[in-house]
Amino acid sequence: MRTRFTLIATFLAVALFVGTAGAQGKEDFKAKYDANKGSANFDPHDLTGIWEMTVLDHTLGTPPPPLTAAGKQAMKGRIGDTPGVPRAVVNAVKGSPDVHLAGNGVRSNAPWTECNPMGFPRLMNDDEPMELIMTKDKILQVFQWEHRIRYLWTDGRELPSGQNLDNLGPAWYGHSVAKWDGNTLVVNTVGMEERAWLDNLGDPKSFHARLEEKWQMVDSNTLQVQLTLYDPEYYTAPYVGSKKTFRRVPSENITYSGWNGLFAGISEGICAPMNEVEGYNKGFRDLGDRKN
Repeated sequence: MRTRFTLIATFLAVALFVGTAGAQGKEDFKAKYDANKGSANFDPHDLTGIWEMTVLDHTLGTPPPPLTAAGKQAMKGRIGDTPGVPRAVVNAVKGSPDVHLAGNGVRSNAPWTECNPMGFPRLMNDDEPMELIMTKDKILQVFQWEHRIRYLWTDGRELPSGQNLDNLGPAWYGHSVAKWDGNTLVVNTVGMEERAWLDNLGDPKSFHARLEEKWQMVDSNTLQVQLTLYDPEYYTAPYVGSKKTFRRVPSENITYSGWNGLFAGISEGICAPMNEVEGYNKGFRDLGDRKN
């Protein structure tokens, strides 16, 4: 792991000086990625594959509705950040007494900056690939970052509620069930950990919230999802997100040194405290601070 993080730091340091060559490489990758358009010949119930979001958006994609008194209390002490937040969302929350952002030497205190899990849905809204694996009784959603796995149960079980939900308690990635509504996969998640932020701004979600995802194949290489948060404890109205598009990642773009798959590459993507100084801080955070 230390070797992998050292490789990341080296890669980023070199990238700062590559200039035009680096930009050209990025454009070549984007052109190849955009050209990976699918056909109309596909099974709409087969979401198998490795997917990556087509835009950088670490939020639900729309400005949040007003908070309740309890929601405002939940946000107290949180210092968010704007990288990965759409401009329209940033403009909508500017001046809000409930939103506090990093700057002028003050850093974000997002849980993941201290090696805590991102939680759901923040990890799904990250700019790292994720894989969907279809099985008989569940769909596995596997994330490259954190080496995380999420179970979407399709075996007909009911969503936990009442005393059952209280007994299960909070989970960083909640408890999820999924079912097909025509060609749309509807996933509902409850029991999410309140300490996990909804997005980079620090927006909250309560333990009793329900988050609904609606997934649909557009073509053989394009997948869309829309998230809606139902949380009357913290918000005055349902939080309806924008539609987000995921593109299937070509096999050659997930092959490194002869090793293919979601976890191929120069980093395991695991935040380990013993690697923080050498890896994450020097390779990512400090470089970002100097850039800003």
